[in-house]
Amino acid sequence: MNELERIVARGREELVARRAERPLQAVHAAALRRLDADPPRGFADALRAPGLSVIAEHKRRSPSAGVIREGVELEDVVSAYERGGARAVSVLTERTGFGGSLEDLARARRATSLPLLRKDFIVDDYQVAEAAAAGADAILLIVAALADDELGALLGHAAGYGLDVLVEVHDGAELDRARAFEPAVIGVNNRDLTTLQVDLERTFELRDRMGADTTVVSESGLRTREDIDRVAAAGIDAVLIGESLMRSADPEGALRALLEPA
Repeated sequence: MNELERIVARGREELVARRAERPLQAVHAAALRRLDADPPRGFADALRAPGLSVIAEHKRRSPSAGVIREGVELEDVVSAYERGGARAVSVLTERTGFGGSLEDLARARRATSLPLLRKDFIVDDYQVAEAAAAGADAILLIVAALADDELGALLGHAAGYGLDVLVEVHDGAELDRARAFEPAVIGVNNRDLTTLQVDLERTFELRDRMGADTTVVSESGLRTREDIDRVAAAGIDAVLIGESLMRSADPEGALRALLEPA
């Protein structure tokens, strides 16, 4: 069993307990109340703005990197991202491997006016309802973690709540599966979730196989201004950056340094 399979299996087990504690009907009702009071902010639209868009990520730790940052308030990080020029914020909500929670998503909603992505290993409609209730504007769906029927069903559930979807792929076969559903936004994860190795060339190889009407996000392994310039020159619409910003004592300044002209 690889790392992705372990995380997904653990998530399914935890989901059973959450369903028992709070039925889907209650979560769905909470999602509708939230959406009525606070409609989605347009995650996909934010990524289509002129120039390269940054999705800045709040992530406490990861299986590959261990603890990334301690002793910093989520609100301070998210506010710094907005000041630094991010166009959206990704919030890790997976608990065991990444130290996140749905409460992190709700706190981020109160701390920023930017669109929010729930970053998690979503495999069930219950999690889509949770995301909508907690304040997400978009969810992540990882093709490697889902069968085609599951991917199609979850895309439909997200649309039902008015949520955008970042459909994540790692290779050509996954891209072919994703494109069958014509997603508006496709993310290329440069990290192989089976080995945890990072290769930025994945972004460039797969970008050439996507149409101009697809909004493309490069994820993982982007650390330097050179990396940003390369993906921008290749016509990538957005990048998702977490670890390098989280490690910085000045996330706002670190983000500005990546985005400002040399």
